[in-house]
Amino acid sequence: MTDESAGDDQMRGALLPGRVGLFVRLSANPGGRTGLLDALHRYADRLASEPNTEAFVIALDPDDEDVVWLYEWFTDEAGLEAHRLSEPFTELVTEIPEWLAAPPGLLRIDP
Repeated sequence: MTDESAGDDQMRGALLPGRVGLFVRLSANPGGRTGLLDALHRYADRLASEPNTEAFVIALDPDDEDVVWLYEWFTDEAGLEAHRLSEPFTELVTEIPEWLAAPPGLLRIDP
C-alpha cells in the first residue's frame, strides 16, 4: 500500500466510517416518470422503518425526462441488507417494474 492510498483510506474512514452507498439510475418507460416518482415518494414516506438508511435522495436527470437518480447510504453492510429485506423496499421493487424501461443501474460507492 502506498502512502497516498493509506491516506485515502484514513480520510474515507474519518468521514463516514463503514458506510455503504449506492447511486441508482432508474430509466422509466416514456412518459412513465410520474408513476415512478409516485412509487418512490410512497417508499420515502416509510423510511422511518429503516433506521440504518441514513440518506435517500431522489433527483431528476436534467438531460433525460425519463431518468430518475437515487443516492442512498446505509450505516454499514448490515444496514444495506436490512434495507433490501424491509417490507417497504420489497413493496417498491414489486411495484416499479411496470414503470421501468430497463433494469436499475447500480453503482456502489463509499460515501
